Amino acid sequence: MATVTELAAATPVTRDRYVDLLRVASLGVVVGGHWLMAAVTDDGVGNLLAVVPELQVLTWVLQVMPVFFFVGGFSHALSYRSLRRRHPDRAVYSVFLRGRLQRLLRPTMAFVLVWGTAALAVQLLGGGGGTTGVALRLVAQPLWFIGIYLAMVAFTPPLLRLHERFGWGAFGALAAAAAAVDVLRFAADVPFVEFLNFAFVWLAVHQLGFLRADGRIRRPAPLAAAGLAGAAALVALGPYPLSMVGMPGEKISNMAPPTLALLCHGLWLVGAVELLKGPGARLLRRPRVWRGVVAANGVAMTAFLWHLTAMLGVYGAMIAAGLELPEPAGAAWWAGAPFRIAAASLATAGLVAVFRRFERPAQHGAGAPVPGTGPVAATGITLCLFGVLGLSMVGFGGLLEGRTATLVAVPVSAPVAVALALGGWLLVERAGARAK
Repeated sequence: MATVTELAAATPVTRDRYVDLLRVASLGVVVGGHWLMAAVTDDGVGNLLAVVPELQVLTWVLQVMPVFFFVGGFSHALSYRSLRRRHPDRAVYSVFLRGRLQRLLRPTMAFVLVWGTAALAVQLLGGGGGTTGVALRLVAQPLWFIGIYLAMVAFTPPLLRLHERFGWGAFGALAAAAAAVDVLRFAADVPFVEFLNFAFVWLAVHQLGFLRADGRIRRPAPLAAAGLAGAAALVALGPYPLSMVGMPGEKISNMAPPTLALLCHGLWLVGAVELLKGPGARLLRRPRVWRGVVAANGVAMTAFLWHLTAMLGVYGAMIAAGLELPEPAGAAWWAGAPFRIAAASLATAGLVAVFRRFERPAQHGAGAPVPGTGPVAATGITLCLFGVLGLSMVGFGGLLEGRTATLVAVPVSAPVAVALALGGWLLVERAGARAK
């Protein structure tokens, strides 16, 4: 296994290092935001943005998941095109899925199995209620991001073909579909139609990554301005809330399911980060900075999966030590925030040290793709998608009682969700590994 220094030194001069920086930085902002927003009291876990609504405007800068999905589109386009060049006469879908999913699902399944085992042990010992039950549900919430990312991987080949034919028109079609969904949702009150925007909004942001891969985002300033103006107009004039993240108890969320306002927010962020590309690229020419980005990229998914576990562990240690939890947003709470975040960082580092091995890609590859494996791989990633999204909603609590959550219109329990995810992953592995 090569060291970070060796990997950094071996980086081709043609690599777009700024994309790697965006990937790490976006996940880092999400992790830090979660740590800061957590308003934990003896009564449960709340959200700082609900306690201090004036802070919700900060989500227009700090809700950076669109940047990660934008970067994903860029990377997926390069990866899939590379496979097509190497195997121009073969269907490469199954090999593409397997390659993209290995570093995503290996650490995810390790997380799921560890927390599933812990949740079962807690319940067998008679626990699982109160704050513990909240924690068992909360730690699974970041899995929604994995589920959405799986969908982006699955739809990359057909949407890339549309991009190659229509360019900005393919993005425009997805954006128009997202707008139509909101019209049907808010103006016509069509039931369940809003869930379509989990696909249209996020795939539109992903499509921007294809455009970047082809150098077609030439004027980022107008893109950022249009996105910011559009989001501001929708929030000011429409039914959309100010916050670009979900708020407890809110009737309408920009996140779950996504709205046209969130898509405009994504446009603003994509334009903004593209404007910073020059300074970012110059910064990454410094060897020490680039080594840091390489090191962080190697453990980013593991850190993301376990960061809420670390945060809850810090609060659990405070409670166990008999420390009084400060009132959220009070003077004592703000004074203690740097220390809580530092403690959560150390706890996350410890968890990364234990589980980082699962983020390393398996040391086996595949030869030329085998015809006929595409449908098997497509079935597998579909099962993975529903399993991971279902688990993000139901959490790890109430395993023995058969607790369920509704995914679109279907009730899903944690054991069923885990079975779907594991079974789907095995199908993708089997399809992608079959090579002559």
